[in-house]
Amino acid sequence: MLLAQLAPAIDGVRLTLHVLAATVWVGGQLTLAGLVGTARRIGGDAPRRLARAFGRLSWPAYVVLLGTGIWNVAAAGGGQGRTWQVVLGVKIAVAVLAGVAAFAHGRSKGPVGLAVWGALAAAASLAALVLGVFLAG
Repeated sequence: MLLAQLAPAIDGVRLTLHVLAATVWVGGQLTLAGLVGTARRIGGDAPRRLARAFGRLSWPAYVVLLGTGIWNVAAAGGGQGRTWQVVLGVKIAVAVLAGVAAFAHGRSKGPVGLAVWGALAAAASLAALVLGVFLAG
């Protein structure tokens, strides 16, 4: 009985955590991309230091996204249609790709690897965001 009464609040917490984590993960990537030119003009290892600082925020956010994403699917139950399930499968693949690409970006040494993996991470992250909106309906 109490759990049923708390269900709307629990749903609110779950969705808030998911959206907040997406804000950090996706919004942070876009913000950092916009700051790279300025960081380069500052000189030295400023771009690398900003990237490391962002990593300390973004990777925990990514973990929260994965956890709350699983929680969202569990909360949705099994009554979703085939199309929803296909979109969910694509979203999962794209979200994993975003994490792998971001990891590869962080390990890249040259400008080509940084650019390619960074662009792929950002594009996959944005695609996961859009697919999440579609799933929410």
